[in-house]
Amino acid sequence: MENEIPQTTLVLGGGPAGLTAGYLLGKAGRDVVVFEAESQVGGLAKTVEHDGYRFDLGGHRFFTKVTEVDTLWHEILGDEFLRRPRMSRIYWNKRYLDYPLRGPDVIRKLGALELARCMASYLRAAAKRDKVDDSLEDWVTNRFGRRLYELFFKSYNEKVWGVPPSEIRAEWAAQRIKGLSFFSAAKAAFFGNKGNKVKSLISEFNYPRFGPGQMWDAMTHAIQEQGGEVRLEMPVSRLELAGGRVVEVEAGGESYTLPDAVISSLPLREVVEMVRPAPPREVLEAARGLRYRDFLTVALVVDGRDLFPDNWIYIHEPGVRVGRIQNYRSWSPWMVPDPDKACVGLEYFCFAGGELWTMDDDALVALAARELEQLGLADRAKVERGFAIRVPKAYPIYDADYAARVQVIRGWLDGIENLQQVGRNGLHRYNNSDHSMLTAMRAVDNLIAGADHDIWAVNVESVYHETHVPDEHPYRTAPETPDTQALAASPSE
Repeated sequence: MENEIPQTTLVLGGGPAGLTAGYLLGKAGRDVVVFEAESQVGGLAKTVEHDGYRFDLGGHRFFTKVTEVDTLWHEILGDEFLRRPRMSRIYWNKRYLDYPLRGPDVIRKLGALELARCMASYLRAAAKRDKVDDSLEDWVTNRFGRRLYELFFKSYNEKVWGVPPSEIRAEWAAQRIKGLSFFSAAKAAFFGNKGNKVKSLISEFNYPRFGPGQMWDAMTHAIQEQGGEVRLEMPVSRLELAGGRVVEVEAGGESYTLPDAVISSLPLREVVEMVRPAPPREVLEAARGLRYRDFLTVALVVDGRDLFPDNWIYIHEPGVRVGRIQNYRSWSPWMVPDPDKACVGLEYFCFAGGELWTMDDDALVALAARELEQLGLADRAKVERGFAIRVPKAYPIYDADYAARVQVIRGWLDGIENLQQVGRNGLHRYNNSDHSMLTAMRAVDNLIAGADHDIWAVNVESVYHETHVPDEHPYRTAPETPDTQALAASPSE
């Protein structure tokens, strides 16, 4: 079936970036069709529901320094935002460390001797000349010292990324934990974080009553009310180019010809592969070299009260495979329908096709129940049932070659007049939801206002969590989301 749709913008992908583009285009009176491959919108930020229990995949705190994104959030959800207290801890060496760090708790848990070792290690790193920041390991060691790196960063990041931190580029650490130094963390631990100056240490955040999926469902409804379409189970399989433009998009077995413009949040690797005629060999090779870390959540319903009060706990324990555990009721009471049941989500980082990814759901539930007991959080006999949810291409990997590969792909994409890439996977950049939405806002500005924003520049120079930059500079403002903890450097959103 062929549909000729001149003056219509096609949006590829129904995650935060794609839906933002669709909503703003419709609001401006443009015809828009959004294609989503799955049966549910939200992408990496969706909320899954089973038997009335709602699961946030990865955890999403709604806090941002980008004023226009915050305004859009409240425009869409209004009073459906809850103001939630932030609480998280680190499980390390068979004990829990409060996070944000508290001086007395750190001293009690680590002990004076270990603290002295950490300080001495930090001072050696600070005095070292000719520091090299090639890798995540280099970046952390140079700023926190070897001892803190080995205690809190090394084993955890190996669990997260599936490769040694020496193989992850320093750009990832610079983006995620830039500005949060040894002394800023220590100062916050002993004197507090007055005025939320250290943005990864915020004490409160907004959260939709029924999880982040409520935001994307509401945005979908708004697009439809504006006259636009959001078409589910419509995977994009082909982009036809002619004369430097996208002239045809094939989605769900149907063809859509002569679109006015195309905004894509599809992974760069996939976009390159689906273009016809095929791109040059070097572009294909660059795309095929891009790597991703995948992710799965095992949600467990447990008989009894909540197991812990935290939003989540980071698990720095090499004896278990779980990386983080969420308590969904701490996000919102509306996530858990039964007041006499607890519901937690154990998060596992993996590669698609690997052992964890291919393990059947019953085996994953059994593994999660066993590790919950091993960590002393609940007797596995109290686990009533569980659900496994897999999330492919959750985290773009910043390996040694990713930047050069992206540059090659970008150079080729710049020659396609009516195509703009947005979002986390669309740019192969570790953006959170707010910066992903900001890339879509800039793309829409380019279309309807004749602006000339460089989408690839959004968040490149961000001081990401820690340093305040005035809101009138949207490319340099810093969102707040939970994925980087001072001693965890963990991905989430």
